[in-house]
Amino acid sequence: MDAITHPEGAGSGAASGQPLGVRFLVFPQPPFIPGYEKPEVVWIGASAGPILAGPSDSRMYVANPVEPKSPYAAPYIPPYAGLLQPPVEPGPDGHFDHIGPGSPAFLSTHSFACAHRVLDICESYVGRSIPWFFEPTLERLEIVPRIPDWENAQSGFGFLELGESEPGNSASCFALNFDAVAHEMGHLILLSELGVLQGDGRDTDFFSYHEAIADFISLLGLLQFDTAVDRLLRRTSGNLLLHNELDKFSELSDEKQLRSFNNSLRIGDVGSDVHDQSKPFAAGLFDCLIEVFQSLQFERGTSNINPREFSDLRRQMVPALIEEGLRAPKASYELKHFATKAALQDARDIVGEAVVRSWRYLEPDSLTFEAAAVAFLEAASQGRGVAYIDQLEDCMRWRGIL
Repeated sequence: MDAITHPEGAGSGAASGQPLGVRFLVFPQPPFIPGYEKPEVVWIGASAGPILAGPSDSRMYVANPVEPKSPYAAPYIPPYAGLLQPPVEPGPDGHFDHIGPGSPAFLSTHSFACAHRVLDICESYVGRSIPWFFEPTLERLEIVPRIPDWENAQSGFGFLELGESEPGNSASCFALNFDAVAHEMGHLILLSELGVLQGDGRDTDFFSYHEAIADFISLLGLLQFDTAVDRLLRRTSGNLLLHNELDKFSELSDEKQLRSFNNSLRIGDVGSDVHDQSKPFAAGLFDCLIEVFQSLQFERGTSNINPREFSDLRRQMVPALIEEGLRAPKASYELKHFATKAALQDARDIVGEAVVRSWRYLEPDSLTFEAAAVAFLEAASQGRGVAYIDQLEDCMRWRGIL
């Protein structure tokens, strides 16, 4: 903390020049989920300049209306023209982690931190700043943390707006739901990197691919939280193979975002709805994550299951072998918890990096799931995923994508 400085002229409440960034409190999952009742301290980097009152910086800002606003719809775009609540001020040290869940300002700080964290994660994978697709018309993203009695969340041309899943219930605000914010940020980041359609997208998988990627980015974001990774691994004893195979994952864990990938759907199994169409590709990426995770464990001696012996690991393994893993004493898992955690974090980054870097090979108006899978494999072959390229390809082929 001694390294935190406030350079003269940086602005009111600026936390500029901090090598560690700015602290916020964030719930990895909504606080009504058992085990996530307390928020986690996260650091938001200062790559976009000082984080000031609002919160705000050069990439995004919070606009909290005094009166309930209507959700943005064409032709209306930010900035919001009505009266706003006073901007949330950082503490004397330039941080926002003094603002807890009991404060009226918490929705503002929480939604800002969630949105910025997802942007920071994706930029770290691509290795550069990601300019907004709505520039230069708008320079910054406007975040509206709560629209009362609106059961939705949406993102669009310069905005991210959050309603609530149960009208009148403040605990159900999507601003408190990292998954919901991360999903919408996934759309914004993908539009910024991939580009927007010039046509109507009728003969493409553009919209369903968007849903798949937004879901997967939400998963990548969740796996960046120590509390979430620790909870997930300890409740399953590190045996993520049980997820789709025996459908026991939901009995062991409340990590709801992971359960959305719990399917055995292939491309030919889904209908015309874009959310249904997205499921095989999103699940294929999750298969890739598990393949790399299991491979790293075998290579490092924390598992005796070699995934290279299976063309489809989670569906070919005998259920008895998976159940045997579940019967293993908890104490034996604890001896290798941190090694297992490191393997999952590495797998997350290997697959996440390939996903984000694959967008450079895609064009919106010709985007298909097959093209997206080829681009993903190409990006993986150019990075750390090269060692697992055959396994990644097998995952996509099983789903009928290739």
